[in-house]
Amino acid sequence: MTDAELDELLADCPSLFHMAEAGSWPSIRRHGLLSTSALLDLYGVEGTARAALEDRRRPGTTRLRRAGLDDAVVRDQKPMDDPSLLRCLQDGLRPVDWYRLLNGKVFFCLSRRRLDRMLGARSYRTRAHDVIELRSRPLVERYRHAITLCPINSGATRPFPAPRGNDSFLPIDRYPYRYWRARRPRGERVVELAVGRAVPDLEAFVVRVHRVNPAGADMVVFEQPASAREAVSEHKPSSGAGSEPGATDPRDARRG
Repeated sequence: MTDAELDELLADCPSLFHMAEAGSWPSIRRHGLLSTSALLDLYGVEGTARAALEDRRRPGTTRLRRAGLDDAVVRDQKPMDDPSLLRCLQDGLRPVDWYRLLNGKVFFCLSRRRLDRMLGARSYRTRAHDVIELRSRPLVERYRHAITLCPINSGATRPFPAPRGNDSFLPIDRYPYRYWRARRPRGERVVELAVGRAVPDLEAFVVRVHRVNPAGADMVVFEQPASAREAVSEHKPSSGAGSEPGATDPRDARRG
């Protein structure tokens, strides 16, 4: 992907969306958006309990507890299963490799249509969610070195298991945008934007957080003041290995 193609993508997809468990925004605001692996680190989950959440398919949600922290929820992986992964994984990857790969990233979709598709999926349509909307360009400028792009829904193997392997997640510079532009409409040329490990300063990029409630009216949980939205446009990429967001320990994440 060239810089011009990235500009086109960000113009087509000015917002990113993350679907989180209802009630999770206060914790995300405090600690940042953490991958499953980073969340398990923060909550001190080790041994067999960790392997059950990080190395294998999660058939249901799991609540994490630790003194001094709010409860956190590790979400299920119902749209994916081992038999389907065995049919579609390439490059010698095993299901455990794929689970570990996904659990080391945080994910965003790039269009409201994709978000609505997730919200309407059978596994999620009857549950409430905190939907986080954020500005794509400032986040990409800040986290470009830690971002990978994916042309498929990496966490689903239904209704059919799309092939996936070592090249499913590619850095921006290597993503074949021209190939997908010739085959997909605007908003569909990248399906997932992933950041390695964590986005500890997520609040800086957030526009608003909606509580989507299938049983009642939606509500705005948080909305960034206009002045803060303008300021984030000046949020510059950091430099130097010591400031790479993808390497941040969640215990050092911003608390306020």
